[in-house]
Amino acid sequence: MGYRNLLIGALLAAGLGGAAGAETIAVGHAIEVQKPAFATPKRGMTMDQVAQRFGAPVEKLPAVGKPPITRWKYPGYIVYFEFKTVIDSVVAG
Repeated sequence: MGYRNLLIGALLAAGLGGAAGAETIAVGHAIEVQKPAFATPKRGMTMDQVAQRFGAPVEKLPAVGKPPITRWKYPGYIVYFEFKTVIDSVVAG
């Protein structure tokens, strides 16, 4: 039990739980992030596909880093792109 609490604490301190805003749950000795109850863009979608299916974001943040990572903010979630391809969508807290 102590090991699991230590692991959860370390992950939260590293920003895993807080950044995503999704509920982090312990399942046995594993940590899982609960999936949102609504549809979000999936890994591999292009920026054009996301815009067509989900509409225009509330805010487009400029690309940072190498490779360039771009964030689009939607009500309730954020979409992360590497170049022009979705790498993740997370529930905003």
